[in-house]
Amino acid sequence: MSKIEVNTVDVQCGSTLTLGSSGKTVTLATGASQSGFGRTGTVDWCTTAKTSPFTAVSGDGFFVNTTSGGITVTLPSSPSAGDIVAFKDYAGTWDSNAVTLCRNSSKINGTCLNATLSTEAQSVTLIYVDGTKGWQDIHDSTSNVTGVPNYVEATGGNTTITCGDFKIHAFTSSGTLSVTNAGKPAGSTSLDYVVIAGAGGGGTGDGGGGGAGGFRLSNSYSIPAPTISPLANPTGITAAIQSYPITVGAGGTAGPGPSGTPGAKGSDSIFSSITSTGGGFGGGNPSDDGGPGGSGGGSATNTAPYPGSQGLGNTPPVSPPQGNNGGIYSGSGGNAQAGGGAGAVGGNGSGSTGGTGGVGSFIADTFFGPTAPTYGTPGPESSTRYFSGGGGGYGDTTGGAGGSGGGGVGTGSPGPASVAGTVNTGGGGGGGNGPIPGKAGGSGVVFIRYKFQN
Repeated sequence: MSKIEVNTVDVQCGSTLTLGSSGKTVTLATGASQSGFGRTGTVDWCTTAKTSPFTAVSGDGFFVNTTSGGITVTLPSSPSAGDIVAFKDYAGTWDSNAVTLCRNSSKINGTCLNATLSTEAQSVTLIYVDGTKGWQDIHDSTSNVTGVPNYVEATGGNTTITCGDFKIHAFTSSGTLSVTNAGKPAGSTSLDYVVIAGAGGGGTGDGGGGGAGGFRLSNSYSIPAPTISPLANPTGITAAIQSYPITVGAGGTAGPGPSGTPGAKGSDSIFSSITSTGGGFGGGNPSDDGGPGGSGGGSATNTAPYPGSQGLGNTPPVSPPQGNNGGIYSGSGGNAQAGGGAGAVGGNGSGSTGGTGGVGSFIADTFFGPTAPTYGTPGPESSTRYFSGGGGGYGDTTGGAGGSGGGGVGTGSPGPASVAGTVNTGGGGGGGNGPIPGKAGGSGVVFIRYKFQN
């Protein structure tokens, strides 16, 4: 290989000088610089992000990282026409921590004012034109060319459970679900929910059992029957990047003794557009009627002609229904009716035995994975966890049993005492009588489930 050392290469004749030949590459040595070729509207990018104030150099582009705070960039001094600089939002933080462009005695777009770059993911290229206009932007992009994850991503809840390809956020008290990525159809875009309201409190004085909290759930990821409740909605909530306030309803208080009083209705649980209604209160004579709600409260009883009416469930109505009616008086004597459950109507008192709480509804063990026993209660359907069982009614001799899903037992005479609905099940409180009062309903619970991988 030969080496030619000259100071100037010039054309022998004509006005065109050709370097190299067709199909060949002319390379500028590493570390060498060029001058006189002019620029074509591009810059050479410095790939070390700037995190503190600096002075820009013509011909260069800079990634500016304002994660820790705003940064001032000073434009080149005494620029010449055709000088060019460019800047890019390195961390997507210019909207919260802006870049200030110090004009350094030159105009920016015809004004003697500094400029601010304050748009997330922004990139901008400036060329110095002349003394009248100074620096002008010839390229300004706000495109955020960031890949969107295929799967939903979120944080929040009292406990986060990982079960196979799914995550479940359990809210045993009110809080916030923060969705940071909404996913894509190729992965996941849906939030399945279980929203269970607080249950009604049991009445006192031939007291009816409290109605179960409303029970609503979706099954967009198709947990197979029979281990998913027949009340399941096949469509969940489409995820969006936002914060979702979660309300977990409290259980209603019991009717205080020793005189006869009804219990109190449970409180609603809420996720997005889904509201599960608090369970209806259990009646207590002389106010014998049970209250309406997600499931209705059972009526108190007294000798005819003063029977109470049962509380109506699925009030207000939704489809699939969130619960059932409470029991209703069907004879004489002091045997109270039970609260309705998510899966069945509350039972009627019979003889000297209080009515049995309506059976709740269920969720597959596979929804929770190995943590399943932590939530709900066992019930008639195997491999499931039950919620929203009705409270049992008072009985002259034997209190009514609570419904599967956390329903409390009603008291008998002279005892034992009635039992409160189980916490975080939406189970109704048991009914009581006189000095042995009814008990409070169980609080609700909310679960949010989505696919986070495949």
